[in-house]
Amino acid sequence: MKKEFRIKKNDEFQFVFKNGKSFANRQLVIYYVKKPTQEHFRIGLSVGKKIGNAVTRNRIKRYLRQAFQELEDNIYMTYDIVIIARQPTKSIEYKDIKKSLTHLLYKENLFRKRGIR
Repeated sequence: MKKEFRIKKNDEFQFVFKNGKSFANRQLVIYYVKKPTQEHFRIGLSVGKKIGNAVTRNRIKRYLRQAFQELEDNIYMTYDIVIIARQPTKSIEYKDIKKSLTHLLYKENLFRKRGIR
């Protein structure tokens, strides 16, 4: 995923937290806010130190980025999305993280096509 499609600054994270909506499942929490003038969605990832060491946290972030890259064509482009990983993500594999992310995006109607699962 290209760097211009990532949320990096604290102010941008705070804007999404304060003005956006949230939804969660056991593994992930999603915050999102609509930005009509935006051409491509942007994502911010947050994996806290309670999840594990740096290797574990970076693995989870890699998995989430890869899942977004694979789902990119099906996600509405006008959103800023922040994903927060919860404790169970440290012990699950890529396919389970992708499934969990897909579930959240589907439930919050952030997919263009309904037949994704």
